[in-house]
Amino acid sequence: MPRKSILPPAVLLLALPQFAAAHDIPNDVTLQVFLKPEGTRLRLLVRAPLQAMRDVEFPLRGRLYLDLARMDASLRDGAAVWIADPLEIFEGDRRLPAPRLAAARVSLESDRSFASYDEALAHVTGARLPDSLDVVWNQAMLDVLFEYPIRSERSEFSIHPRVSHLGLRVETVLRFLPPSGVVRAFEFEGDPGLVRLDPRWHQAALRFVELGFFHILDGTDHLLFLFCLVIPLRRLRALIPVVTAFTVAHSITLIASAYNLAPDALWFPPLIETLIAVSIVYMALENIVKEGKAPRRRWMMAFGFGLVHGFGFSFALRRTMQFAGAHLLTSLLSFNIGVELGQLLVLLLLIPLLEAFFRYAVAERMGAIVLSALVAHTGWHWMADRAGRLRQFPFEWPVLSAAFLAVALRWLMAMVFLAGVVWLVSTLSATGYITSKFRELSIRARDGSRPEPEPRP
Repeated sequence: MPRKSILPPAVLLLALPQFAAAHDIPNDVTLQVFLKPEGTRLRLLVRAPLQAMRDVEFPLRGRLYLDLARMDASLRDGAAVWIADPLEIFEGDRRLPAPRLAAARVSLESDRSFASYDEALAHVTGARLPDSLDVVWNQAMLDVLFEYPIRSERSEFSIHPRVSHLGLRVETVLRFLPPSGVVRAFEFEGDPGLVRLDPRWHQAALRFVELGFFHILDGTDHLLFLFCLVIPLRRLRALIPVVTAFTVAHSITLIASAYNLAPDALWFPPLIETLIAVSIVYMALENIVKEGKAPRRRWMMAFGFGLVHGFGFSFALRRTMQFAGAHLLTSLLSFNIGVELGQLLVLLLLIPLLEAFFRYAVAERMGAIVLSALVAHTGWHWMADRAGRLRQFPFEWPVLSAAFLAVALRWLMAMVFLAGVVWLVSTLSATGYITSKFRELSIRARDGSRPEPEPRP
């Protein structure tokens, strides 16, 4: 075969990868968004990578550089299909109609104009890049300005960013500028659902109740700890003080962390994760070595470990506090309510299952040992893995400053207060037990019957 008939297919094969790369799904995509209501219009500024606009044919000079002089039509198509259509914006409960595309620009990756709203607006509505500039197609950004008609700038706005299709991992950085002047910043990955930009207290409360409910159901370590508490205590009267102590304890540390009273060192999160695994192992081993019922003071152990689990809840809550708006405390309490509702659901399922298991499958003592041993085995592996990660962080003593001493004093006062509460509840509990026994003896003495001796432990 003549050589000249082989050359064109070879050139085509070499060119195909470059052509196909323009339609590949990018790995990481970051959207920068500004949203500002002004009078009867809502301005939306968006910056997105140009390579995320797949299936849009951008004119090129050669095979590498954008033909900036002929980009207008392609930019408008890409902005409408890949940005305007997926972004659903609501004024109250009404979805806003399709926006007007006020401006669209190609920008360099090195451009820093989206650091603030005013800079971004001036950049998008300002001069375009020179047509003679060499801009590589997959290293360019698309900057657009949309305008929506609205009834009032003081309405309640919300947004549902359905932009997860732009890449394998899409992160959206959104800043909302209401007329009050208080900028609300949001950062979320993928599709977060409907985001209320300035929620009312009941809207924030409902969202965080849902977050707390599903968090406890997804938290395997918290569920295993709760499972260890339930194994020897399957009566509501015995479970109430234990679960209540756990709830109060994790609420204390969760709220303290939300108000920045927890250490911010890098070693603190892995330390807490390790201690959570330790709590699971300890409670499981206690179920194994303690014969019969669980010890009377189990609520104290639940309270102590609940303080640790509260820090664990706070780590999961950090990225979602941005949805609380101005209702921080309300959202924290609502999250706790959701956690308790999830725990209640777990208890309602676990107690009858354990009762049936101990009644029809295996003796109670043997079943408690087997189940606790399985939990201890899982918790031990978690503890070893997390302790290994913890050792990677060198411990550094905090700097003795006025701020550190103030925080330390607050925690010391809180611990003294909690210790006093635990002592008071323990004393009242013991007094109530002694009083009940005394009344029982008095009744039997009055009836002329001798009390039966209690079995020795």
